[in-house]
Amino acid sequence: MNYPLISEYIEAIKSAEDNFEELSYLRPVLGDDGLPGNFAVVFKMKDKQSGKFYAVKCFTKEQEGRAEAYREIAKELENVSSPYLVSIRYLEKELFVDTEQTNETEFPVLLMDWVEGKTLDKYLRENLDDKYALEMLAYRFSQLAQWLIPLPFAHGDLKPDNILVREDGTLVLVDYDGMYVPAMKGQKARELGSPDFRHPLRTENDFDEHIDDFPLSSILLSLKAISLNPHLLEEHGALDRLLFSANDYYRKFDSLVFKAVQRLDYSNKIVNILYLFWSSFLSSFYIEKYGYLKHCLNLDEPTPSNSDWSYLQTACGRTNLSEGITDEYGTVYSKDGERLLSVSSLVNFGNFYNVKPNTRIICDNAFVGCCNLKYIDIPQSVEKIGAFAFNGCSYLQFLKIPEGVEVLRTGLFNECSSLLHIYMPDSVKAIFSETFQGCVSLKSIDIPIYVTSIGSYAFSGCKSMKKMDIPNSVTTIGKWAFEGCEELKRINLSNGISKIECGCFSGCNKLEEVFVPKGVTSIADKAFEDCKKLKTVYIPDSVLEICDEAFTGCDSLMSIVVPKEKKFMFDNLLPNNKDKIIEVDSGIQDFSTVVSKVDLSNVWTDEYGVIYSLDKTQLLRCPIELVRKGNHEWKKGTIKGNYSVRPGTICICDRAFCNCPDLETIILPQSVRQIGKYAFNNCLNLSFVNLNEGLEKIDENAFSGCKRLTTIHLPDSIKVVGNNAFVGCMINVSFSNNE
Repeated sequence: MNYPLISEYIEAIKSAEDNFEELSYLRPVLGDDGLPGNFAVVFKMKDKQSGKFYAVKCFTKEQEGRAEAYREIAKELENVSSPYLVSIRYLEKELFVDTEQTNETEFPVLLMDWVEGKTLDKYLRENLDDKYALEMLAYRFSQLAQWLIPLPFAHGDLKPDNILVREDGTLVLVDYDGMYVPAMKGQKARELGSPDFRHPLRTENDFDEHIDDFPLSSILLSLKAISLNPHLLEEHGALDRLLFSANDYYRKFDSLVFKAVQRLDYSNKIVNILYLFWSSFLSSFYIEKYGYLKHCLNLDEPTPSNSDWSYLQTACGRTNLSEGITDEYGTVYSKDGERLLSVSSLVNFGNFYNVKPNTRIICDNAFVGCCNLKYIDIPQSVEKIGAFAFNGCSYLQFLKIPEGVEVLRTGLFNECSSLLHIYMPDSVKAIFSETFQGCVSLKSIDIPIYVTSIGSYAFSGCKSMKKMDIPNSVTTIGKWAFEGCEELKRINLSNGISKIECGCFSGCNKLEEVFVPKGVTSIADKAFEDCKKLKTVYIPDSVLEICDEAFTGCDSLMSIVVPKEKKFMFDNLLPNNKDKIIEVDSGIQDFSTVVSKVDLSNVWTDEYGVIYSLDKTQLLRCPIELVRKGNHEWKKGTIKGNYSVRPGTICICDRAFCNCPDLETIILPQSVRQIGKYAFNNCLNLSFVNLNEGLEKIDENAFSGCKRLTTIHLPDSIKVVGNNAFVGCMINVSFSNNE
């Protein structure tokens, strides 16, 4: 049987008194638009006599056995008194609907108590800055799980959309379409639930009281992990799920999010939840095991201290301001001096302002519109800076973020049009959306090596940005992140990302060459739209999806380099650019790393003086100077601090950075396949190098004598490591498959 459209249900609900059979005493609660407030096919209704609110659910598709199932569910729940459930009543042929979808005119509805609250995922995202709220949410969900697991029935479709958080923070389950009760024993499941929350092997034959065990453990693991590290949600989550996707369940040992969760502090009881999750993954729970399950589920109720509570908040309300203390410049601080609350944009305290010592938090919108400020001195005591804190500070030129700040929040430097330089400490782990949007004077920025996510529009409109090196720690880059970076000539993409999002590099007019990292599976719509000078794109065989308009407006695009054995696939993925596809052998190649005088006679040199081959595929030599001491003389490399090898470089030649004592960090692009003999020999201060996925060979003595190099991570692609490659390094070597 066909069912009405939502629009047809809305028309019927408008005249509820005429169209309901038994529920004619209910009236729709109208929205601001004068229409019945509906959430998909659930309508908020009010009893005109008692004033009580109800939810009326209509149906848009047939479900075999629905009427009988709801009769059994209602009968089972009739004797269950719990705040986690709402009362339900199924009414057959209750609502008259004038519909063109079928000849039927009377349709069933489900009557439920109305719950005022937010879906779990919405509540979670609104409280990411509130550590106590996150901990309490995980605790309350663990209490729900302890209640539900031993019962003889199961919800059947546990996911954030079906879990509401009431105004007092308590939880309630809604949508019982997939519920199992004992009277249904032996039947097949009517619904299987969302793939991101159900066991990957579940079928319609798996229908008993244990079908909630896996989603309960998965959701609890996500909530607890997010309470310990809220950045995980932006790094690995999505709007329609929490941390884990169906793909993570199928590829659990390669999943980045599982690796991230397993690195969390085990002293916070997450080890018990991990055990719970893996147990439910491998086998079903049974009630007789409940004693141990209760131990795994039993989280301690969090108790905030008064001193911590204010610190957790970056929001600043009127009450805070009225109780605050104002300094001589008009800046308002909290009574205890730990929070900078607000600065009036009308206050003129000159070009420079010193935030008071012992300040721990700068609140949301604190310096909004302070146009006179050029410099702000922030003490090391500051641990948190709120969203849009410096939004519209159009004269601000320089700012140093203190060590300890972990997140650059939404819109932090939005429209700081004079910002020339920003110092970010290694403590920063996430750059949220719109952080540097409209910073038109910012030419370059060093992203710390522990940053894992860059939000949507983060660098949109940074018209002067010329280069961007994204460390391999980054796993997520949001939509339109670098849109309109008109001067961007070079982008070194992280090896950790799996998707190039919509509009990510749209309008990057001077970008000439792009190496898509191996591991990327999708290039979204408008990803490189209007990159007018883009000539060459290198795409690995991991890419499975390229949207039609990914390269629209790329007028100079001449070649799209793809692996030879996958050309047929890319012919289908790039129907509008078939003629530009160039196939290359993706197998291991042993490139020549020996540098001759002939090589150095016809070269290309970057802005740091580093010498590359004319085709820019070989890094030949860093600039050197002759050092004399007594009767001895030797050649020393002059590169200092951090250096990022140019994208497109295939090999680092023999002795390229040999005796370069001031080199501290080397960033390799995805394209590098080989590091030559003695390439970094005696780089005494080299302490970090990212060995890119795709690197296949490290020649003998490549890093010999690098005394400060203590940790190195070998990617899965490594096939050869030469003799004494790391001799003289106090080094700990790890491999990708053992993370």
